[in-house]
Amino acid sequence: MKLPRTPSFRLDGRRAFVTGAGRGIGMAAAAALAQAGAHVTLCARTKAEIEAVAAALRDDGGSAETLVLDVLDFAAVKQELAFRPAHDILVNNAGTNRPKHFTEVSMEDYEAVLGLNVKAAFFVAQGFAARLLEAGRPGSIINMSSQMGHVGGPNRTLYCASKWALEGMSRAMALDLAPHGIRVNTVAPTFIETQMTAPYFEDTEFRASVLAKIKLGRIGQVEDLMGAILYLASDASALVTGTSMLVDGGWTAD
Repeated sequence: MKLPRTPSFRLDGRRAFVTGAGRGIGMAAAAALAQAGAHVTLCARTKAEIEAVAAALRDDGGSAETLVLDVLDFAAVKQELAFRPAHDILVNNAGTNRPKHFTEVSMEDYEAVLGLNVKAAFFVAQGFAARLLEAGRPGSIINMSSQMGHVGGPNRTLYCASKWALEGMSRAMALDLAPHGIRVNTVAPTFIETQMTAPYFEDTEFRASVLAKIKLGRIGQVEDLMGAILYLASDASALVTGTSMLVDGGWTAD
């Protein structure tokens, strides 16, 4: 009897592009991909951060390079992606949040959150996909979403709007790109302890309210997302597109 073989989670010979790669979830995504054998391009605005991550990845036996780039500079994004060899994997991770009551949100807040979380993600993915189409190659786009792309939350009108938009955009993008073998999915985490979220958790009442909703009883760590990212990047998810992988500790289960 010939047994089926588990598809490989290895990424040897593949190129990955990670935005917001200098810290937190972006850094963890870069590490997951590099540890699986991919060559990773670390993209962010802060040179010192991504160079430090790239050095650590190389010290760990990985392969990495850096690209200092503001993903809100759409002309520069298009130029850089067109200039470089096609990447096989995109982790569209750059994002922001400005928690405020709905009645206190300013136009500048709106532009900042929707501009980075939706508009920049859209055009980074477009530039990435264009290179793959030109090269006639398959690939995987992983858009970093949130559980807040599936539910609502107090003081999160902007963030929820951006992540619900990202979820819908990803599904439609998956349909456009499926005939070309390019898969598009999202990872939707619960609250993860990072530099960005650390100030929120200093509020003990807020921390307790979060823990009350995470059924597994703990706040997420970046390591909790690495397996999901690797799965969606690899051949193990070859038939998976247009879906969202919730890594939320059970937050959305009820």
